[in-house]
Amino acid sequence: MLKVAVIGGGSTYTPELVNGFLARVAEFPLDELWLMDIDEERLKVVGSFAQRMVEAKGSPFKVILSTSQRESVQDADYVTTQLRVGHMEARRRDEYLGLRHGLIGQETTGVGGMAKALRTIPVILKIAKDIREVAKPGTLLVNFTNPAGLVTQALSQYASDVPAVGVCNVPITTKMHIIESLEKATGKKIDPNHTELKTLGLNHLSWHRGFTIDGEDVWPQVIGGFIEDLKSQSEPEWEPRTIEVLRMIPNYYLQYFYHTDKKLKSQEKWPPSRAEEVIEVEKDLLREYADPNLKDPPADLMKRGGAYYSTVATQLLNAHYNDLSETHVVNIRNGEAVREWPADWVLEIPSMVKKSGITPIPTEPLPPSCFGLIANVKAYELLTVEAAVHGDREAAYQALLAHPLGPKADKVQAVLDDLLETHKEHLPQFWN
Repeated sequence: MLKVAVIGGGSTYTPELVNGFLARVAEFPLDELWLMDIDEERLKVVGSFAQRMVEAKGSPFKVILSTSQRESVQDADYVTTQLRVGHMEARRRDEYLGLRHGLIGQETTGVGGMAKALRTIPVILKIAKDIREVAKPGTLLVNFTNPAGLVTQALSQYASDVPAVGVCNVPITTKMHIIESLEKATGKKIDPNHTELKTLGLNHLSWHRGFTIDGEDVWPQVIGGFIEDLKSQSEPEWEPRTIEVLRMIPNYYLQYFYHTDKKLKSQEKWPPSRAEEVIEVEKDLLREYADPNLKDPPADLMKRGGAYYSTVATQLLNAHYNDLSETHVVNIRNGEAVREWPADWVLEIPSMVKKSGITPIPTEPLPPSCFGLIANVKAYELLTVEAAVHGDREAAYQALLAHPLGPKADKVQAVLDDLLETHKEHLPQFWN
């Protein structure tokens, strides 16, 4: 019997994930999809809609709703995590925590990303413990929970016996945008399955530096078109000269590092912050999901963000289950893939997905201009893992000190005190 457990099954993303499994029933013969959430009311709304979606397609698999994590994970072949400790209100607090201190207020980077990691890592490690104890041997944990790379770093260090990867939709979104621009330029259709994006860095801190179609390198064409496009815009996202020098496309989250002032200025217009926008979108989505006649995901689901989420999730599971030897960009322990960088760093890197496991593909390191930033942020990540696992306030202090978007040294303690107080109910390790 093939069983998948989704921890955080009450997420508004879940119907898209269900659609992905429905599209692949012929090759990925799912028997049971367990949706687990601690929010019973929300699980009922989202889960009932998921059940109607599956029934409308002839019930190829069962959708089971549960508030018990252990029961959901028991005998599972795959476990995916898409949870948010403290719900969307905690994200809103993360954003305004940054704003209060004149820092970037964001859910995955800077002080907000750190707060989210401190709340999330202990919860994910408990899931890994349940997998170790009651799931099938070799069960794969696929983590979508942000900050995805940092959470996977914690799993790599403190649950290394549980096979786990972190996944993000940025690489696939970038890939689809590149395909779109190439199709426009050439007038030819391109099959995404015949393409590969070469990218490297950390989650939300990566650089795209290569693209192949059927093994043929078309990066000069891609980067040339990208630069031309930037030059034609009155207010380009990146200054063309930076892209000409790097010959790479930065992950759009690098805006927070390369254009910090611009991002800080845009925060001055809050409310609404992004969390507040999403809270409203989710209210509408949940209202739609509750309609007993609704059997397909609503058209406005993508207002929530997360394009291609179901593609990323179900393709990865399918490639693993069917031993397809496909290349997927995931967050995984470096090992010897980038020999010049530490083996224990979790990187976002193209990796080979087989039934026997997921392995990063050996590649050249990024140039020093990128590595300097990566090393800084990785130091912050490693310290944040220690702080989260041990409730170590000194490690948390050092993490804020190390982060390029963190406060100045004389403000670190005030920011840390505010962070811990703001999320006190979700950070028992610092208060016991």
